Amino acid sequence: MFPANARAAMNAYQNVGIESIVDSASPVQLVLMLFGGAIAAIAAAEHHLQLKNIPAKGKAISHAISIIDGGLRASLDPNVGGELTQNLSALYQYMARRLLHANLEDDSAALEEVRQLLLQLRGAWETLAANTDMHAAAPGVPPSPRLATSYGSI
Repeated sequence: MFPANARAAMNAYQNVGIESIVDSASPVQLVLMLFGGAIAAIAAAEHHLQLKNIPAKGKAISHAISIIDGGLRASLDPNVGGELTQNLSALYQYMARRLLHANLEDDSAALEEVRQLLLQLRGAWETLAANTDMHAAAPGVPPSPRLATSYGSI
């Protein structure tokens, strides 16, 4: 539909837009973006599972695992938040294992379980965002906006 150079320009424009959002987002907003990306990746995985598109399902699940493990879990600071940080880390590890299981066994119930957990956690972060200064660091999250810069389209 688009010539190759137009598509490349659109992709570059989108990447600049994402980088601008990430650069100006607070730590809480970045965490919310990560939750949104993981939830969207799980929805895509479920869609591909229903279509029996195994490669696309695997790619979507891998993307969700990357966001959960390399974004959400990696953003936790073990020196801040104490037991809460440890519990969140363990929960993120559990989610990654459930997603791996969902991928290997084509288990839509496991996808839904992780999606529900992410929705609950995102709701808690949304409440935190609404009740605190958006530019203040949240417990267990470093105050640096570098959190999601390596994730491209989250």
